[in-house]
Amino acid sequence: MSESATSFELYAFWRTAATYRVRVALGLKGLQAREINIDLDAGEQRSEAYLKLNPMAGLPTLIHAGHPPMTQSLAILEFLEELQPTPALLPADLHGRVRVRSIANMLAADTHPLITPRVRKYLTSTVGFDDAAWRAWQQHWFVTGLTAAEKRLASEAATGTFSHGDQPGMADICLASVVAVMQVFKIEVPNTPVIERIVQHCQQLPAFAAAAPRLQYGAPTP
Repeated sequence: MSESATSFELYAFWRTAATYRVRVALGLKGLQAREINIDLDAGEQRSEAYLKLNPMAGLPTLIHAGHPPMTQSLAILEFLEELQPTPALLPADLHGRVRVRSIANMLAADTHPLITPRVRKYLTSTVGFDDAAWRAWQQHWFVTGLTAAEKRLASEAATGTFSHGDQPGMADICLASVVAVMQVFKIEVPNTPVIERIVQHCQQLPAFAAAAPRLQYGAPTP
């Protein structure tokens, strides 16, 4: 592996689903990154210095070998797939790739963005949500997203040990990331046995286990 393939800086926070996705992908690819903590609770994502890297004030941001910053976790996963194609995060066949990307987007683009800190900030400061209303909002969108994913995974023949076949890939990374954040918030979605089975298989793999939010710098002690 070349030096340029290992020269990463990852701007991260312990509990974000998007950061989790990049951590897992790096782990599966056998790559390492030096992490720089951005404390979302302290508002460090809105500092002038960080906004120069990521104008959306989102996490993660990945810098590779001095190149311009990369943002958006799915784009970063695609970059890592092209940088180091093995082990693959996407299937070899065209229709398999679109299926995996579709499931990944259901979770990372349609579900996770609705429960991010900036959404909470708007709902609590502008709409008037209290803690109970915010939790109900979280529960609603987690249930909506995971119920839809469960229907696909339970009904489509391409589902195997993992979301697509018997090797972990991009869809599994996104699925496990949402479940990991649900566990942080102590939210459960009932009647999702296929998701539970797939996530259990994921969590047995070192790359997923090492990315668990509670193991990261800054995570509260139990």
